[in-house]
Amino acid sequence: MRILLLAVAALALAAPAVASERHPTLTELENQLMCPICAGETLAQSDSPAAQRIRAHIQRRIRQGWTRRQIINEEVDIWGTRILAAPPRHGWNLLAWVLPLVGIIGAAGVIGLLAWRWSRRREEPEQVPGPWSLNGHPLDPELERKLDDELARFDG
Repeated sequence: MRILLLAVAALALAAPAVASERHPTLTELENQLMCPICAGETLAQSDSPAAQRIRAHIQRRIRQGWTRRQIINEEVDIWGTRILAAPPRHGWNLLAWVLPLVGIIGAAGVIGLLAWRWSRRREEPEQVPGPWSLNGHPLDPELERKLDDELARFDG
C-alpha cells in the first residue's frame, strides 16, 4: 500500500514538470535566459531591442508547440551557453553547482571542529613554588623578605 501511495505522489509531483516541459510559458523562459547584450540581466529584466527580438522568437516557438528544452537548446545554438541564466548541470559546469556546497559544508566542518577543540582545551597553570607577583612571575626570596619587612613597618 505504501509503495502505491509513493508512486501516486511521485506522479502527482512529476506531472507539472512534464507539463512545463511540453507547454512552456514565456515568463518561465525569460527567467532562464540572459539578455545577450545586457550585463547580468535576464530577458525578464531587460527592455533592450535584442531582448525584445528574442522574446518574440520564443513566443513563436511556443505557439509552434516546441518544448522548453528545444527552445533553450535553439537559443544556446544561436548565442552560446552565455545565454543561460544558470550553468548546465552536467560535465564541467556541474562544478559550479557542487563546489559552493562542498565549500559551505567544509567550512562548517572546520568551524565545528575548531569550536570543539577550543571548548575542550583547558590549560593547567604551571606549578611554580612560591608566591606570585602581579605580573605572574614568582617573587625572589630576598625581595619577598624586604616586602614583608616594609609591610610589617606600616602595620605596626
